[in-house]
Amino acid sequence: MEHEPATRRIAHLDMDAFYASVERLRYPELKGLPVVIGGGSASQPTQLPDGTRLFSRLKGYVGRGVVTTSTYEARALGVFSAMGMMKAAQLAPEAILLPVDFKAYRHYSRLFKSAVASVADHIEDRGIDEIYIDLTKHPDDTLVLARKIKQAVFQATGLSCSIGISPNKLLSKIASELDKPDGITIIGAGDLEARIWPLPVGKVNGIGPKANARLTAAGIHTIAELAAAAPEQLQGLFGLSYAQWLLNVARGIDDRPVVTHSEPKSISRETTFARDLHVQRDRAELSAWFLRLCEQLEGDLLRKGYVGRTIGIKLRFDDFRTVTRDQTLPYPTDDARVIHHAAGQCLKRIELSHRIRLLGVRISGLQPGTEMKEHAHKAPEQLSLYD
Repeated sequence: MEHEPATRRIAHLDMDAFYASVERLRYPELKGLPVVIGGGSASQPTQLPDGTRLFSRLKGYVGRGVVTTSTYEARALGVFSAMGMMKAAQLAPEAILLPVDFKAYRHYSRLFKSAVASVADHIEDRGIDEIYIDLTKHPDDTLVLARKIKQAVFQATGLSCSIGISPNKLLSKIASELDKPDGITIIGAGDLEARIWPLPVGKVNGIGPKANARLTAAGIHTIAELAAAAPEQLQGLFGLSYAQWLLNVARGIDDRPVVTHSEPKSISRETTFARDLHVQRDRAELSAWFLRLCEQLEGDLLRKGYVGRTIGIKLRFDDFRTVTRDQTLPYPTDDARVIHHAAGQCLKRIELSHRIRLLGVRISGLQPGTEMKEHAHKAPEQLSLYD
C-alpha cells in the first residue's frame, strides 16, 4: 500500500527590526523610542562620566545617507528602510540616529541561525535576518515547533522573530509579515482566501513597484483580483511567462524547494561617497577607496573559499548615470593586487568626465579556491586609481 506524500510545511523566519533590535540590546534605554539605523560614525552615542549616554537625533540631518532600518515606533511615523535620511528627519526629527554596525549584526545572525538549526536543521539562508526552514519531516506539531524555534532564538539572542508557515515559500514569506512583531502565522486550508487574497498585490515577493503600478492601472489591486484576472489580460500586460507566474502566485502555487546550499555567482564591494568626488582634486581619496575595496573583496573570497576570473568595476556619476566594465583573466584569483590591476584596466575604458558618487568592484566566474588556485598569478601592484 502506497502512502500519500506528506503535505509540505515550509517556514519563513524573519527577525523583527533586526538591526534596530540588536542596538536596543546594547542601549536598553531606547526601548519604546523611535530609532533609525544608518548614520555614520559621527552619530555614535557619547557616554558621560555618570554613565548616561547622549544620542544623536535626526533633527537637522544634512547629507545623502539612507535609512538602513528603523524600529516599529519610527515606522509608525513613516520612516522606513531605503528612505533618504533628510526626508526621515522631516518626518521624525526627534528619532534617535545610530550608526550601522555590521559586525554586531553578523554575530547575532550566526547566533539565531545556529539556534534554529538546533531545533530544525533543513535551512535555506536568505540573508542576514531571514531563513526558510523545511519542517515537513519534523515529528512535532506545527504550532509547537514554531514556538520551540522562537524560544530557541530568544534564548540565544534576546531577540524576537516572526514565523510564517504554509505549504510553500511564497505563502510563508507573506505570512511572516502578517502578525509582526513576535508573531506566528500558519496558513492552512481556507486561509489563502481568508488571509492572503485581501492583501494588496505588492505584498507578493516578486511584484515590484513597476509591475504593481501596471496592475493598479489595470484595476487589479488585491491578490484576490489578481487570481480572478483573465490570463489574456495579464499576458497582454507582461508577456506569457510573468503572466503565468502571477496567476500561480495569486493562487498560492509555488513548488520551489528549500535549498540548503547554493554557490554564489559573484561577490562585490561598493561604497557611496558622502560627497561626489572629483576625478583629479580627490584623486588620492579615490585611489585609497579603490584599493580598500579590492582588499575587502580579497578578504571575502578568502573567507568564503572562492577564486574568480572576471573582474568588474562599477561607477555612478553625479548625474546618476551608472557605468560598468569587466575583464576576464586567464586564470582565477583571490589576490587583491591582481583584482586591483584588472579593475584598473577596466577603469581606463571609462570616460571620467563627471564627479564620482559611487565606486564598486566585483568578481564573478567563481569556483572553489581549491581548484586551479595554483594557476592564479600575481600582477604588478597598482597603487593609484589612475596608473
